[in-house]
Amino acid sequence: MNMQESMIERVAQAARVLAENGQTENGQSFRGFRQNAEQLTDRLIAAMFPPYAAASLSRESALLEASELLTACLERVLPQGQTPELVARALFTALPEVQRQLATDLVAAYEGDPAAGSVEEIILCYPAFPAIAAYRLAHVLYLEKVPLLPRMMTEYAHRTTGIDIHPGAAIGDSFFIDHGTGVVIGETTTIGEHVKLYQHVTLGAKSFELGPDGNPVKGIKRHPDIGDRVVIYAGATILGGRTRIGNDCVIGGNVWLTHSVEAGKMVLTRAAVTDEHLTRDIMEESPLDSAQL
Repeated sequence: MNMQESMIERVAQAARVLAENGQTENGQSFRGFRQNAEQLTDRLIAAMFPPYAAASLSRESALLEASELLTACLERVLPQGQTPELVARALFTALPEVQRQLATDLVAAYEGDPAAGSVEEIILCYPAFPAIAAYRLAHVLYLEKVPLLPRMMTEYAHRTTGIDIHPGAAIGDSFFIDHGTGVVIGETTTIGEHVKLYQHVTLGAKSFELGPDGNPVKGIKRHPDIGDRVVIYAGATILGGRTRIGNDCVIGGNVWLTHSVEAGKMVLTRAAVTDEHLTRDIMEESPLDSAQL
């Protein structure tokens, strides 16, 4: 049996075990895990921002329910030697900082979108808010090296909002995603402060380095770095772990970038500048000029 056939058989065996008794090979039960992870995400957001709660729920009640759900989730995923109490303490200790960051995100949304009538409207109606909130919470657990749960939380947000942010990404304050549908932010992406993305932006990997087994190498830098005060318009794709977008750049719609851009530049497709029909990877760079926006 070759390596690929062995991997296929291993996956099939794991699927059979889960189908039979809801447990993995090491005995961990995952019955109800998805529901608990989703409810945990909602309760934590509601504890920080009560208008988000689906029902009348006090902050204290939301925190109590979140604590119980977190413990239930951690008991299923933590390896031996890692206690739920320590991870839970780390998350709840981080909540004030997460709330502060999300407050800057709300201000960025309110100031950055003329259609926003109030902060409450952003909390209740904008897909970016729950997506970014789920990411910021999951990022804390990701840094604590919690398996599976951080991805469950951000994939819940992905499924409900169309915004896919990996919990490993590092994102600064005052982050806003306008409209949001189809945005993808990869695991090793870094994003500075006061960054604004529009729909269908991809911050992804240029290619995957393969190991001796022919599979992608894990744990390496694969995604771009975005500086401070950058605006990336709809449909732009920025790829590669060595790609750096400098501070104060503007990346136009439908741009395809696999190289770095110096600070203060505007990058547009030539088609957008001259009305010529050209492929997206032919770029026209110019010094940033707000009059061109």
